[in-house]
Amino acid sequence: MRIDVATSSHVDEVGRLFDLYRQFYECEADLRAATQFIHERILNNESRIFVALDGDRALGFVQLYPSFCSVELMKIQILYDLYVDADARRGGVGEALMKRASEFARDSGAARVDLLTAHSNAIGQHLYEKLGYEIVNEDFHAYSLYL
Repeated sequence: MRIDVATSSHVDEVGRLFDLYRQFYECEADLRAATQFIHERILNNESRIFVALDGDRALGFVQLYPSFCSVELMKIQILYDLYVDADARRGGVGEALMKRASEFARDSGAARVDLLTAHSNAIGQHLYEKLGYEIVNEDFHAYSLYL
């Protein structure tokens, strides 16, 4: 297994995994839209996607978005998406992707990596805590305004 920065040559494979990731979060399957979304992020250099590969087959991916923390006056990376294909789980793929994401964040000058996860995602939480992530605030509610 190797971890590469996703490029346009990886769009179809990462798009396939991204569609499965969205289905995990109870979205309707839409391979075309998922692949287009990934293609646009790569084309416009709006996120950094790392893909775990076994030959040409993608085993998993992680996607980060650059941001800032105004309160703490620092650059951060938001780890927004992590997914490992069902048949590749328990093989260290998720951990390898998470470690590569934190190396990239550090190298990019970020002082912190933030992520949100569902309360029910016990497997993900176990991995995050194993890698040193801490729950830093349970007092805030997450809000969105759809435009």
